[in-house]
Amino acid sequence: MSNSTATLAAKKISILGCGWYGLELAKALVAQGYQVKGSSTTNEKLEVLANHQIQPFLVNFKKGEEYYDPIFFQTDILFVCIPPKRSTGEQADYKYKIERIINAMKLNNTSNLIFISSTAVYGDTNTTVTELDIPKPETESGKAILDVENLLKNQTAFTTTILRFAGLVGPKRDPARFFAGKTEVANGQAPINLIHLDDCIGISLSLLKNSAFGYTLNACAPDHPSKQEFYTTAAVKAQLHLPTFKNELLTWKLVSSIQPPIINYNYLVSNWMRWLSKEN
Repeated sequence: MSNSTATLAAKKISILGCGWYGLELAKALVAQGYQVKGSSTTNEKLEVLANHQIQPFLVNFKKGEEYYDPIFFQTDILFVCIPPKRSTGEQADYKYKIERIINAMKLNNTSNLIFISSTAVYGDTNTTVTELDIPKPETESGKAILDVENLLKNQTAFTTTILRFAGLVGPKRDPARFFAGKTEVANGQAPINLIHLDDCIGISLSLLKNSAFGYTLNACAPDHPSKQEFYTTAAVKAQLHLPTFKNELLTWKLVSSIQPPIINYNYLVSNWMRWLSKEN
């Protein structure tokens, strides 16, 4: 075993929330030689994790249903990948869940947290936004996420890294379905802010490789075609009913980042039209 592989194997990583992104991250980490613990709130998912050489744990921080094994939090790095649900009630409980996670981290001396956040913390400012801009969320979920970001940044018992993903695209998240068949969709000339799952994983691995901890990072593809161009092309490619858009530019934002040199990362999907043309 090479020294680099030995170093990787010595790293223990826990992933709280093995959903669409978390499971693929866990599989990629296992392939890289990490020791990976993964969590689910259901017993059915535990077998799936075990089948991918991910040590499975039942973890739940829902109010009144809290359960976890302290061994899950005895790790070098903890990823938290549990976005707030869309319902108002779930959003109200989101901060409570994170507070309980913080408590579990402190009890088990977890020293490094990577929190998967969202560019929903930025409102439509009609400008380019970077990590230097003060977020002003407009949606309830964006407000809930920002509240948690601030809570985590104020912690001193561990290092917090915040990774803000743009809109998610990839397997089982076909963008063609977002607006298929809809008519007179507003704001057709607004730029899109999206990221492919492959880049979500790639950036996460680069962050670990470069030990870029303690930062807040935007993760969004550098290409921003208009909503009208992108979603119409996606619908054509998927042979779905074409949407129609109003040819207007109302409110918008363009998500960028000043941090990529820290993680030394080049996007795999950096041109959305080219990506759509290559998709089967």
